[in-house]
Amino acid sequence: MKKLLIAAGLVLLAGTVAASADVLDKIKEKGVLTVGVKADYKPFGFRDPSGAIVGIEPDLAADVAKRLGVKVELVPVISANRIEFLQQGKIDLMIATMSDKPERRKVVLAIDPPYYSDAVNILMSKKVKGVASWEDLKGKVLCGTSGAWYNKDVATKYGAEVKAFDGSEKPLFALKGGECIGYLYDQTFVQGKLLDTEWSTDFAMPLPGVMEAPWILAVAPGEDKFAKFMTDTTMDWMKTGFIVNEEKKWGITPTDYSQRMHAKAKGS
Repeated sequence: MKKLLIAAGLVLLAGTVAASADVLDKIKEKGVLTVGVKADYKPFGFRDPSGAIVGIEPDLAADVAKRLGVKVELVPVISANRIEFLQQGKIDLMIATMSDKPERRKVVLAIDPPYYSDAVNILMSKKVKGVASWEDLKGKVLCGTSGAWYNKDVATKYGAEVKAFDGSEKPLFALKGGECIGYLYDQTFVQGKLLDTEWSTDFAMPLPGVMEAPWILAVAPGEDKFAKFMTDTTMDWMKTGFIVNEEKKWGITPTDYSQRMHAKAKGS
């Protein structure tokens, strides 16, 4: 009897796991795809004057929803909570400027190939003198975003002190307030800020990008069916040049990675 109860329990558990894992069917059933995106990271995800979240990654999310034949619901996330939101089921898919790191792959199901790749750079005050290279940052204070993988690497390699804040708005406010000489963040974000005269007047990006790293989409662990769908979708984006066109649409110079992957996929 004990063995029968154990066996029945295992069957029930397997059925529960299978049911909870098939999020793709659930998305189609409810008619809504919930995607975690940035809302403070122009041009990848930011709010327009009406308050709507727009940008490159919301466009990618909308395209995924279109392929599934459902509506899209955008949930704003930040670096510190995006993985937690995915794990807790608050979002079905994460498209939120997340760099590809081994420790992150242990807790989410990363989609290959990476959909994007970026470098690290600094939005620096034009008042700063004597910083012509990354090595010149030794002893200088930089503002950063909590959860960014490169904060520790930049501090260790170049001797800068990184003062971290949640999200990207708080470090930008601190930068304007003179708490640091520059904001350490993704190069595409810095480029996006410099599209606005509010920032280009007093700030610049004088250093070359370093520590190039791919960005990954992610679904919850165990969602293999959804992961396969997203892999096929990513490959199609690369084949059609969708991401390259999105970069141009939102004012970003296409990266070497997006152009290279487009050329490779187009020729396959």
